[in-house]
Amino acid sequence: MQHWSEAAKAMMAHVVKIDTPTKSGTGFFIGNSGGGNLIGIATAAHVLDHAHLWEQPVRVTHAVSGRSVFLKPADRAVLANWERDTAALVFPKKDLGLEASPVDLIAPDKYVPVGSEIAWLGYPGVSRDGPCFFSGRVSFYSVGLERYLVDGVAIQGVSGGPAFNMSNGALTLIGVVSAYIPNRLTGESLPGLSVVVDVSSLKSQIASIRSFGAAKSQETQQTQAVSASPPADVLPPSGAGKPNSGTTKGRRASSPAKRKK
Repeated sequence: MQHWSEAAKAMMAHVVKIDTPTKSGTGFFIGNSGGGNLIGIATAAHVLDHAHLWEQPVRVTHAVSGRSVFLKPADRAVLANWERDTAALVFPKKDLGLEASPVDLIAPDKYVPVGSEIAWLGYPGVSRDGPCFFSGRVSFYSVGLERYLVDGVAIQGVSGGPAFNMSNGALTLIGVVSAYIPNRLTGESLPGLSVVVDVSSLKSQIASIRSFGAAKSQETQQTQAVSASPPADVLPPSGAGKPNSGTTKGRRASSPAKRKK
């Protein structure tokens, strides 16, 4: 695989559109459960927050196959980390036309160095024709928050899409598109940076699940752990982390998933 067009085509087979009664976003196949009977669709947590907390249905559509599934609350489990703005929609395997296996995820102790080009796919609200391709370069990586700031656009509807790169001809997932930070320092909205969040812990959590009942149990525990209104601010705190052009993350001293609330 040498060109972005090839990478986009390969990744397209794993991308889905997520529709709820109040909003829409993007998701992607991230892994199978340990029991092999469930699939996990990764997305940004804010794509599912309202539907999850108000127990509304969700429709998942796979554009490549033209198939979709309609999931009521009893049909799915939402495993969310509101603080990181990552979530997985877990449900029994259905014939969505997805590939048998997901794209390989970057190793948990690695990250893409500053200056590298990456790309992402998503369903922007300005286009109804299918997932669109975007690209940019890594501007910054926060080791503590496990988040990238990327010089590229992520407009409404693209949240939850997969960010990926090509390394030695191989396609690699690096995270989920979470947000876009416009530059308003002068009082007007100017081009800003996109936020991509690591999903290694999400993939591991899905792999540990052996049954749908176990997935629902984890959903209940997480629902009890969050307030009635998930945080609206999904952007990384100002000044978090420090620039690092290496490729090894090292010790995760301040991973949000381990903070005390």
